[in-house]
Amino acid sequence: MSDNNFMGMQESFISHLVELRDRLVKACAGIALVCAALFAWPGPSAVYDILAQPMVAALPAGAKMIATGVISPFLVPMKVTLLLAFLIALPWVLYQAWAFIAPGLYAHEKRLVAPLVISSSFLFAAGVAFCYFFVFGRVFKFISEFAPTSITVSPDIENYLDFVMSMCLAFGLTFEVPIVVVVLVRTGLLTVEKLKAIRSYVIVGAFVIAAVVTPPDVVSQLALAVPMWMLFELGLFVAPIFVKATQAPPEE
Repeated sequence: MSDNNFMGMQESFISHLVELRDRLVKACAGIALVCAALFAWPGPSAVYDILAQPMVAALPAGAKMIATGVISPFLVPMKVTLLLAFLIALPWVLYQAWAFIAPGLYAHEKRLVAPLVISSSFLFAAGVAFCYFFVFGRVFKFISEFAPTSITVSPDIENYLDFVMSMCLAFGLTFEVPIVVVVLVRTGLLTVEKLKAIRSYVIVGAFVIAAVVTPPDVVSQLALAVPMWMLFELGLFVAPIFVKATQAPPEE
């Protein structure tokens, strides 16, 4: 390899690092701006109150959540606000990632990556929203009604945050089932016919996963397993269309 070629490769590598740095800075700046806006209005306390609403609504009248840590009343709302800022700024972050990799992709590869990035973001947000608006109210009501009368239900805010984050993550990831199906078919690892043949195993697996990641009540388990099954069927329907639309043009 000549010195000129080596220098050219080195300059190209450095330019890519500079571009990556700039994109990361822009992504972080977007998150910081959203976070600052949330701090200004409605504020970390109000943001946490919104997150805690499903739990508070299920508590006995007059009951509240508690904070056992010294700095928990300050630290936990700050964490929630930062996580919300990241979710709101996620389209901007994904755009920066797309802008970094897009110049090196062929046209058919762009048709492959862009829909996957957009749809996966939408499905993850849909899973989180489904968990918050539909599942939490039923889960917390079940837990509150099941608790013995000799117990005062007063959840700790840190434990509540951990539970909410794990549940939202579980639902967000399980809503990515159509993306997994499409990727498996597009990469040739499995065919649609093979996936249809193992449908019964997938359904059983959905209920097993739901039983593991959700509280031990039928409502929340069905609320996760049934959408997972339906999303698997959606993936089977979309995969052939997606594969046909993203195939490389035939060589002449």
